Amino acid sequence: MSSLESLVFYLVFIAAILLFLKNVYRLFAMMCLGRAENRFDHLWSRFKGMLVYAFAQVRVVSEKFGINHFFLFWGFMVLALSNFEFLLSGLFPRFSLDFIGGIPYGIILFMADVMSLIVLIAVVVAVIRRIFFRPPHIEASFEAFFILALVATLMIAYFGLHACDIRLSEEDMTSWIPVSYALFTLIANVPANTVHVLARVFWWMHALVLLFFLNYLPYSKHLHILTAIPNCFFRSFSFVKTLPRMVFKKGLRFGISKIVQFSWKDLLDFLSCTECGRCARACPATYTGKPLNPMQIIHQGKLNLLANGAKILSSRPADTLASAPEDAPAVIPLIDGMEGNVSTDAIWACTTCGACMEKCPVFIEHVPKLLWMRRHLVMEKAAFPEELIGFFENSEQRFNPWGIAPTERDKWVHDRNTKILSHGARVEYLFFVGCSGAFDSRNRQVTLALTKILNAAHLSWGILGTEEKCCGDSQRRLGNEYIFDQFARENIALFRKYGIKKIITYCPHCFSTLKNDYKQFGADFEVIHHTQLIHMLLQRGSIKLKKQHDCSIVFHDSCYLGRYNGIYKEPREILAKVCGGTKPLEMKRRERQSFCCGAGGGRMWMEEDTGKRIYLERTQEALATNPSIIGVACPYCMTMFEDGVKDEKAQGRVRVKDIAELVAEAIINDNAMNP
Repeated sequence: MSSLESLVFYLVFIAAILLFLKNVYRLFAMMCLGRAENRFDHLWSRFKGMLVYAFAQVRVVSEKFGINHFFLFWGFMVLALSNFEFLLSGLFPRFSLDFIGGIPYGIILFMADVMSLIVLIAVVVAVIRRIFFRPPHIEASFEAFFILALVATLMIAYFGLHACDIRLSEEDMTSWIPVSYALFTLIANVPANTVHVLARVFWWMHALVLLFFLNYLPYSKHLHILTAIPNCFFRSFSFVKTLPRMVFKKGLRFGISKIVQFSWKDLLDFLSCTECGRCARACPATYTGKPLNPMQIIHQGKLNLLANGAKILSSRPADTLASAPEDAPAVIPLIDGMEGNVSTDAIWACTTCGACMEKCPVFIEHVPKLLWMRRHLVMEKAAFPEELIGFFENSEQRFNPWGIAPTERDKWVHDRNTKILSHGARVEYLFFVGCSGAFDSRNRQVTLALTKILNAAHLSWGILGTEEKCCGDSQRRLGNEYIFDQFARENIALFRKYGIKKIITYCPHCFSTLKNDYKQFGADFEVIHHTQLIHMLLQRGSIKLKKQHDCSIVFHDSCYLGRYNGIYKEPREILAKVCGGTKPLEMKRRERQSFCCGAGGGRMWMEEDTGKRIYLERTQEALATNPSIIGVACPYCMTMFEDGVKDEKAQGRVRVKDIAELVAEAIINDNAMNP
């Protein structure tokens, strides 16, 4: 390298590194604008999780094409050492890693040579896929091809440079770089002067593209190369089941209306999206043509952060790393529906099923962000769909979504032996019936079936009767934290008043709310879903079933029973016993990959005006397995599938049954009281 070349490279290198560090600091400062949140607990567990999910890329490779990304990622990891040597040799021409020894250095050369070929092949595969086999959840963009072209150029420059080095070098390292040696054979007879010129061209190509790529990252969709690893480190250890409790004091804000009101981890989420589209493909709203696309929500948040963050940072000293003030200026509003904003239609389309979070390879938490914005719209702006006016009024005035008189809550009770706690009964288990189980005529049948099972097992159980109030699940997911807060405190007070320690629920939404959300209010009760209880009773032999024949039941995983609480095994084992050992039929999308019925997140109380109805999509998937029964374990799912079966005109050949109904029909116990 000539002295002029060295000087030019020095200047380019220093400028590129300083610009890169400036951009990294800028992004870090933007992330610090968010609110405080403790994600520094259990550091060793976080480190191990980072190795599994960021470096081993377990979620990435869970889908077929993920292996291509795995090779791209590890190609760059392996080539990092080679690129380090390359850049230092540009600054100090005599520098080389060969001081570590011939064999170790040869291994480094071999790995870099092979991985460069693998990366180049991965790039070609990615290009072919995007041109000819592009899945609908992946957007066609110039930027994606530009990034792939940069990567390919780096690899081509690497091979060209090393092929020229073999031709010009007196040292024999050819056995360590087989791919480069194969290319060398193409230029073996080219004059040395020409090869020398080619070597310089390839060297500068590699140097300039590498330094450009480094500085292009902070402005591109591939920013996740810098942020995905820390985002995996700071992930939630379990599926995000709830939101923080709100404090109701004068002067406090409710919900989130500005990007900087999110926590720093939320802001890191916005900067970490890989735009792989997996969340969008899994989202029932996106899949059925609704205005919600979880990937776009995160992308809009990123644009909003970059615009507003730049404005805030420009108004403070460069060395300030702190949260933004409450009155921080907003160049672009967060909720509006234009570029860099989140549309209100998208916010209300979410069913909170969590499929997006389950699929995200870098653990972005989409659902809580939407719910924070719902809180703002409901509690600060009173801007929510008109159909929710009645729902909120009924909930606040009569403690149930339908506005039915609370005195009607125990009208389903026909058995005089059913114990009601307000009448002085003391029991081991409280059966928290829930609004659907108490008021909805179809779901009342499930309530009666469950009471038959409880009696057959001779359990000590009772109900709150007219004192029971809604658990508040839909109210909280719809953003009305005030009503939820009221329900939670009053229900917990009732539980404590009657000395309740164990609670049985039929509804997974009640189950998840009592188990997870109520903990924020000091609740310490054991909450059991009816599928867990029935499974336990069958295992113990407390209830016995008649001899069954083969039957064709397809089971639907409720989101709040499955993804939110990990209950998959118990319902299937119960159905296998009901069917004489035959396992239930399975839909293509099941267990953690299950498809929502469309009623979660308060959508039970709202109409679907856009696209295909979610429940119809799921019903059609169930009917495709040719079942005689669609098995459910949730009152919302029951309602959705009943509607779907009617819409598909399949009532005559397919019934929708809760697991409790199927078990109650098969119980052997003449002494069991059948209300």
